[in-house]
Amino acid sequence: MSFNRNNNRDRDRETGEFEEKMISVNRTAKTYQGGRRFRFAALVVIGDRNGRVGMGIGKAKEVPVAIEKAKAVARKNMIQVPVENGTIPHDIVGASTTSRVILKPAGPGTGVIAGSVPRAIAELAGITNLLSKELGSRNQINVAYAVFDGLKSLKTKKQVEDLRGGAQ
Repeated sequence: MSFNRNNNRDRDRETGEFEEKMISVNRTAKTYQGGRRFRFAALVVIGDRNGRVGMGIGKAKEVPVAIEKAKAVARKNMIQVPVENGTIPHDIVGASTTSRVILKPAGPGTGVIAGSVPRAIAELAGITNLLSKELGSRNQINVAYAVFDGLKSLKTKKQVEDLRGGAQ
């Protein structure tokens, strides 16, 4: 079985209302008496480019099965991201294990200036202007979790006003 990681990295597909992007496929091997046995882990992000985005990891003995499992997990883990004028409402730092990601709003026309993982997540969430920086570990899975941690923590001005007891 030939396995080419680069051809599968940016494979985009549409399923119903969501677009999906495969971020990475990791291969692990375990040695047995008869030789090595391989297993694969796929990281997939899905989104509707309208504020809803989900991420999932699937593991299996074959790559296509791992991708399908990851898509199913991503559908279950959807979050709503507040997008205002194509960007996020405020600065935020997301963290997961040893990875941290700084996400900052950007002015119109800036585009998404980010690494491959934050860029894929931001684009599928419908964010068109964003600045980001990855700090600490650059492991793709941990960075993806850190970006999701940051996006979950975002609040709009209206939500903050409601938490503080309304405008005064």
